Parts: sequence; structure tokens; C-alpha cells
Amino acid sequence: MRANRRWGELLQELRVAQTAVQILFGFLLALVFQPAFRDLSETDQSIYVITTLLGAATTGALVGPVSFHRLVTGRRMKPQILVWASRMTLVGLVLLLCTVTSALLLVLRVALDNTLALFLVAGIVAWFILSWFVLPVWARITQSASR
Repeated sequence: MRANRRWGELLQELRVAQTAVQILFGFLLALVFQPAFRDLSETDQSIYVITTLLGAATTGALVGPVSFHRLVTGRRMKPQILVWASRMTLVGLVLLLCTVTSALLLVLRVALDNTLALFLVAGIVAWFILSWFVLPVWARITQSASR
């Protein structure tokens, strides 16, 4: 029963992450068809291509757990599915961090001075790393230490 509860929680987490990825990836797919795209520098077009590939990889990683579950359901493998789905979700979150970082860099390079854009993106990346990874790990460590 515990595996079923954990699976339900993981699905809820994936729904949130997948929504973010779908919106960002949809924007990226449409961007190349805008007339102003051709006015981007070669560097910015390269950042766009990298960002789009990262968005596709993120989509794959965050949809992967659902496919994994569907293909092995009914085989009494829920604990193993949870391990793999959790790993794929973590990879998806790292890829999402990379995708958002790259997209933000592209947008801010177009909107602002390149140096300021790099500084702002670094600040946002630090915030994401802190809130997505450092604080949860810190909470886990401090909770384990208090037992």
C-alpha cells in the first residue's frame, strides 16, 4: 500500500513539472517561426537550438515515469518502478533547470546587455539550485540527524 501512496505522490509532482515543461517547450517550438527569429545573432540561434533540445530531453525524462509504469503495470513491480521513476524525475528536474536557464539566457541576451543577462541568469540558477535541491537535501539531513 505504501508503494501505491508514493506512486500517487510522484504523479502529482510530475503533473506540476510537466505543465511547466509543456508551456516552455510549446513557446520554444513556436519561436523559430517568428519573423524576428532570423534577426537573432548566430550565438542566440545556437542558444535557441540548445534550449529546444534540452526542452525535448526534459519532456522525455518527465513523461518517462508514466510510460515506464504503463509498460510494466500488473507485474508486481511497483517498488522497482518507484525507484526508476524517481530517478527519471530527478533527471527531468535537472534538465528542466538547464532548459529554463538556457531559455532565460536567450531572452535576457535579447532584452539586455550580455553581461547583465549573465549576472541575472546566474542569480536565478543559484535560486533554483537552492530551492529545488539544497533546501530539500538540508531538510533531509537535519531530519535524519534529529532521529
